[in-house]
Amino acid sequence: MSELVRMHVRGLMLDPSTNSPIVVLRHEESDLFLPIWIGVFEASAIQLTLEGVTPERPLTHDLLISTLNKLGFELTRVVVCDLKENTFFAQLHVEQEDRQFLIDSRPSDALALALRTEAPVFVEQDVLDAAHAADLTKSAEEDKLKKWFEELSPEDLGKYTM
Repeated sequence: MSELVRMHVRGLMLDPSTNSPIVVLRHEESDLFLPIWIGVFEASAIQLTLEGVTPERPLTHDLLISTLNKLGFELTRVVVCDLKENTFFAQLHVEQEDRQFLIDSRPSDALALALRTEAPVFVEQDVLDAAHAADLTKSAEEDKLKKWFEELSPEDLGKYTM
């Protein structure tokens, strides 16, 4: 495992070329960001939490948190730990008394859980490096998208709507 970099969920937006949701992670002390393309349902779960909306009935992420808590487990952090073939991987770090467990997760689900529990979010430095290295070899269209991300203002984020 490489060095962990603390990140925050900065917001959600839509990819202008595919209309796919993107969750944007940002380092709190620099301009470093990591966009992760996610599914519509996961984006909805993240957006509800970002807007402070509590559904009348528990959603899947709420159910998982409730189950973990009833069993005496606590989500202590989320780590985006790998990037393979343009797919990010994450782990839930869960504790029960003095025992620690790692649970494989999609980043979108892990981020939805982290937001609900206020657990910290980390990305391994190797993953950030690999994501950046991939940017250096991308096509002109992907370079245009990267430039678009770099020029985003804070007002541009959070415009994702369901």
